[in-house]
Amino acid sequence: MRRLAPGLAILLASGAVQAAPVPVSQAELKATITRLVGFGTRHTLSDTKSETRGIGAARRYAASRFAAFSKDCGGCLVIETPAKTVSGARVPVPTEIVNVMAILPGTSDPNRVVIISGHIDSRNSDPLDAVGDAPGANDDGSGTAAVIEAARVLSKQKFPATIVFAVLSGEEQGLFGGGLLAETAKAKGWQVQAVLNNDIIGNATGSGGARDDKTVRVFSEGTRATETPEEANRRRYNGGEVDSPARNLSRYIAGLQGKAGIAVEQVYRTDRFGRGGDQVPMLQAGYPAVRITERQENYDRQHQNVRTEGARAYGDLISGVDFAYLAKVTTLNITALAALATAPATPAGVTIEGQVSPDTKISWKPVPAAAKYRVWWRPTTSPAWTNSRDVPAGETTLTLKGIDIDTWFFGVSAVGADGTASPVVYPGVAGAFFPG
Repeated sequence: MRRLAPGLAILLASGAVQAAPVPVSQAELKATITRLVGFGTRHTLSDTKSETRGIGAARRYAASRFAAFSKDCGGCLVIETPAKTVSGARVPVPTEIVNVMAILPGTSDPNRVVIISGHIDSRNSDPLDAVGDAPGANDDGSGTAAVIEAARVLSKQKFPATIVFAVLSGEEQGLFGGGLLAETAKAKGWQVQAVLNNDIIGNATGSGGARDDKTVRVFSEGTRATETPEEANRRRYNGGEVDSPARNLSRYIAGLQGKAGIAVEQVYRTDRFGRGGDQVPMLQAGYPAVRITERQENYDRQHQNVRTEGARAYGDLISGVDFAYLAKVTTLNITALAALATAPATPAGVTIEGQVSPDTKISWKPVPAAAKYRVWWRPTTSPAWTNSRDVPAGETTLTLKGIDIDTWFFGVSAVGADGTASPVVYPGVAGAFFPG
C-alpha cells in the first residue's frame, strides 16, 4: 500500500507525470480573437449572410481554420456543422443555430470521445440586440480561441480516443449550443468521457482590481443531474455527493496543473452562483462535463455595451485579454485532452462489497487497453485520493484486507502501458462515467 500526499496522489492518478509540454502560441490566440472581434457582433440572431459581420461570418471563419488544420495533417479532421432551429424567451423569432465541430478520430478506441468546447456567439447589454456591436473578446472569444488553438496543436498527433473541437452557438440566448452538442453526441452514439467547456478564460484582473494570472477555476457538479429519486436515496445513505464523474474529472485536471504551468482551483459547484454555461446541457444529458473559467472575472467587460462612464470603461474589448494567461489556460486544456485521449477508458461496472466485514472488495469490468489498474481509497472527509494499490491487467477485483468499507471512499482507474491513467471512477451509478 502507498500513502501519498494529496497533490502527488492526484498527479499520479491522472497520469500527469507522463504528460509532455504542449506548444501553445499567444500569437495564434491573439489572431483568432482579433478576427472574432472584427466581425462586430456575433449575436445568435445577427447577420448570417455577410462575409464581414455577424454570426454567420464568424462561424465560417472557425470552419475555415479547422479546414486549414485538416489540410496540414492530410485530412485528419472531419468537419461538421450540425444545426437546429430554436426559439425561446431570448429568441423571439425561430432561428437556426449552428455548431462548428472538428473531429479527430481515435485510432483504436474511436467511440470514446473527449470534447473541448467554447461558444462563439456574443452579446451586449441588451440580450435581444442583434445589430449593435458586441465584440465578445473574452466572453467567449477566449474560449473559442482555445478550442481552435487546441485543434491546431493536437491535429498534428494521433490518439487512441476521439477528440472533438466544438465551437458552439446560441449560448447567450439559452445554452442552445450545448444542447445541440448533447443531441449530436447522442445521435452519434458517442461514449463521451469528458467535456471541457471553456467560457471566459482570458482575463486576469477582476472588477475590484484583484489580479491573478496564475490560477484558473474548474467548476464541477456534485450530484449527477440525471440522478433518479431512487439513486438519490441510495447516494444520500452511502455517499457519493463529491464523487460524480464531473468531480473526479475536475480532480484529474487539477493533477495536470504542474505540467500546464497554472494552478487549478476546484470549485464544487456546477457553475458560478446563479449562472450557467454550455456544460449544463451536457450534464443534463448524462455526460461528464466541467466549466473552466478565469479566477478573476471583470463584470464591466461582460454583457456590456462598449462605453465610458466617468473614468470607467465598459465593454468586452480585446484590450481586456491577457494573452500570456490565456496561453496557460489553453495549455492546461490541451494537456488534459491529450492525457484523456491517450489513457485507457475509465473502468465501468465498479462495485464495492464489505458490509459487516473488516475488509473491502472492489470490482470492475475489464478495460481492453489497460496494462494494470489502480485502486484508490481516501478518508470520507478528504477531497483528494490519498491511498492506492496497483492490480495486474488480468485481474478485475481487489480485496483490501483491514480496510473497512464504512470509513473510506473507494475508486479505480485504468493505467496504460505508458503510465497514463484514466480518471478515478467512484463505485455505482453516482460515479459511473458511462451508462451501464
